[in-house]
Amino acid sequence: MKQPTIRDVAERAGVSKSLVSLVLRGSDQVRPEKRDAVLAAVRELGYRPNNAARSLSERRTRTVGVLLHDLRNPWYVELLDGLNSPLHTAGLRMLLADARLGRRTGHGPAEPFVDLGVDGLVVVGTLPDPAALAPVAERLPVVVAGAREPVLPRVDVVAGDDEAGARLVTEHLAALGHRRVAHIAGHGAVAALRRAGFETTARERGLDVTVEQADLTEEGGHRAAVRLLARPDRPTAVFAVNDMTAVGVLSAAEELGLRVPQDLSVAGYDNTAISRLRHVWLTTVDNAGHEVGHRAARRLLDRLDDRAGDGRLDLCSPALETRGTTAPPLTD
Repeated sequence: MKQPTIRDVAERAGVSKSLVSLVLRGSDQVRPEKRDAVLAAVRELGYRPNNAARSLSERRTRTVGVLLHDLRNPWYVELLDGLNSPLHTAGLRMLLADARLGRRTGHGPAEPFVDLGVDGLVVVGTLPDPAALAPVAERLPVVVAGAREPVLPRVDVVAGDDEAGARLVTEHLAALGHRRVAHIAGHGAVAALRRAGFETTARERGLDVTVEQADLTEEGGHRAAVRLLARPDRPTAVFAVNDMTAVGVLSAAEELGLRVPQDLSVAGYDNTAISRLRHVWLTTVDNAGHEVGHRAARRLLDRLDDRAGDGRLDLCSPALETRGTTAPPLTD
């Protein structure tokens, strides 16, 4: 049976071949009704682009490298889901790698992707040395997703608005009536912005605040919470830098015989799948992971069309997800 061609898709959709190509590349310059008609024709005909032929003619591999700071971070799942859809529509495939492996082998973080000849690179999370991306950006389009390090020349950064998210959760705790509120902070630029948003809002609301440092892990959150909850003036609410840290706080509260949320309110950040588990049901900030990934893909596709232009910062708006771990304090 003859395989359908791009001409067949164009005829079925009633558009030109060039417009079909734009849709398949994920261009945002196509009217929604035309895009829908082309995608419907693709589904009806079972059309599959000949990626090998396209790669030869375009001198591209039709692949995108995705370098993750840490594969263990559950928030990245949402981001990768948002990243994959526009790239797939554009006929591009993702190749994943963990940046920690490169550090152990002594190679540059993006070196394997450059050797493979990927068309572009998306860096997810914060690298130990973000400046190492500068020479890579000279050779291929680079977008950073979910980090807030300084924007490098020709490198776009897409992330959530961490200060705004921290403000949302701090306002929520203050509105519930909490006066003694603690923050378990983390390391890196993202954590610093969350801490800044918390401290600024807490000052504005006249809250009595305590900050403990941790390492973004459940164990780190547990250790920090034990220190906080052992204080004679222990907080009635804890805002953790991320959901994993918040899970550690919940464990510490249980071990110390404190009921959540009656004796202690707990809030996290990132709205990961863990926070939505019924036995956790954590109040948290939705950091728009899917939207961050989607926009990062669009930025990369734009860079593939035109590498010129300075790096840009694109912030996605967060939202507060109020669940079962926060409530008014019994006493304060």
